[in-house]
Amino acid sequence: MGNAMDELLTTEWLAKHLRDADLRVLDGSWHMPQAKRDPRAEFLEAHIPGAVFFDIDGIADHGTSLPHMLPGEREFADAVGALGVGDGDRVVVYDSRGVASAARVWWTFRAFGHDAVAVLDGGLPRWRAEGRPLERGPATPPRRAFTARRQPALVRDLAAMRANLTTGDEQVLDARSAGRFRATEPEPRPGLRGGHIPRSRNLPYETLYRPDGTLLPPEGLRQAFAASGVDLERPVVTTCGSGVTASVLALALHRLGHRQVAVYDGSWSEWGGRPDTPIET
Repeated sequence: MGNAMDELLTTEWLAKHLRDADLRVLDGSWHMPQAKRDPRAEFLEAHIPGAVFFDIDGIADHGTSLPHMLPGEREFADAVGALGVGDGDRVVVYDSRGVASAARVWWTFRAFGHDAVAVLDGGLPRWRAEGRPLERGPATPPRRAFTARRQPALVRDLAAMRANLTTGDEQVLDARSAGRFRATEPEPRPGLRGGHIPRSRNLPYETLYRPDGTLLPPEGLRQAFAASGVDLERPVVTTCGSGVTASVLALALHRLGHRQVAVYDGSWSEWGGRPDTPIET
């Protein structure tokens, strides 16, 4: 599966290692529908040399109405093998916002047993700002053999979240805005109630960035989690609207050495879209 690597890498590191034979660079850009941005089209216009586009909505379970839920092992292995990623490869993921949807792709690889994966700190904006080279056009990597082994410890489903309401074994941390968390601003997806999972805490993911879009240094991250009321000695499940920005919180916790972290894959799209789930505001 490849050796584990630092979860966050600098543009300087990537520029130096870009041509390493075992390195695969993925553009994991994704945007909310109302942003009216096409990340695949943007990839064709400009991407880091050698990168391949990872489609978060495409490499997903299409048997559910919930957005970009994890696919099955076979589907994931086939999809990333077609992107030219093999078992022994190191994977670096970036996105067009800084550190956002790339974190979801990072978590997804780990959820399928591939720990040799990292996020590019500052993403494409930082790469561009530094005047580094870009390519355009489609990527046509040779297919490689990839083995996926799902890691249940990293993923939570509806049943587990319901059970946790009773046990309280895991702290639940919500990455959405304070307004969505408290139901004082509307959900961007139609048909969802406002509010949050009972007893969950709120840490809007945007608060974890420096002004240039890179992640806060560890001490800043530690202060942010402490301010949210999370005990870093206890297990955490992160949640958000659809499991994307929840992965930013998971990445930040991982950065602090916290390994008992899972992501609620269905997140608020599932919990807030049902009539039978309890909600607090």
